[in-house]
Amino acid sequence: MSKKWLLSAAFAISISMLAACGGDEGEEGNGGEENAQEETEQGEGQGEGQGQEQAEMPEPDIDSVPDVVAEVNGESITKEEFTTTYESQFQRAAMQSQMTGQEVDQDQLKQQVAEGMVGTELLIQEAGDRGFEASEEDVNQLVDELVEQNGMESQDDLFAAFEEQGMSEDEIMSQIETQVKIDQLIAEEAGDVEPTEEELQEAYDQTTAQQEQMGVEDIPSFEEMKADLTEQVKMQKENEAAQTLIEQLREDADVTVHV
Repeated sequence: MSKKWLLSAAFAISISMLAACGGDEGEEGNGGEENAQEETEQGEGQGEGQGQEQAEMPEPDIDSVPDVVAEVNGESITKEEFTTTYESQFQRAAMQSQMTGQEVDQDQLKQQVAEGMVGTELLIQEAGDRGFEASEEDVNQLVDELVEQNGMESQDDLFAAFEEQGMSEDEIMSQIETQVKIDQLIAEEAGDVEPTEEELQEAYDQTTAQQEQMGVEDIPSFEEMKADLTEQVKMQKENEAAQTLIEQLREDADVTVHV
């Protein structure tokens, strides 16, 4: 789903975790597996003590998080909501830190997570103010996209996976209805996002340059990548429209962040 980051933060993280655990498309999940394998190999080659040290994961610091993390036009983002999201984000950041050797800056990460949740809340409120509605057809289509994205066979499998993470089917459906409304809001803001040939060629040149830097030899042709490039450019335009809208809404909003 191209705009999954626009979901309420906890739900967005749950989707990322599902993709990492069960989907071939979960790049971060694959990266974690590669990292774990590297640590195992290093532990075998450099001694048991060092291998254990590299495998040790830091703990998220949530003791200092206030009961109300932020207030957005009178709506509160609670510690419970924030903690669920922050712990998942921290886990991903910690995995990356093991690869880079840089310690996670938890103060900075807390601010980033809080700001992301504020932005999402602003979009939710704006979608409600504009009267967008989530039809049953739109909701089912989004659920089916999630099923396909995570390599599952049915909606029941998807709901079961979320329930294992402590999220009920009613909670999931409520989040999905909200996401449908946000999608409609962003579509209205973004307007025509169909890319031109020039935009597709620019995206292709950037992608192939990155692949060349990574040492990839068998680079697909423009025509072979055109469908993926089209979705990539559309997503970029939608994300830019969403970020612009968040910035505009933030200027007129009553927002207080306590972390």
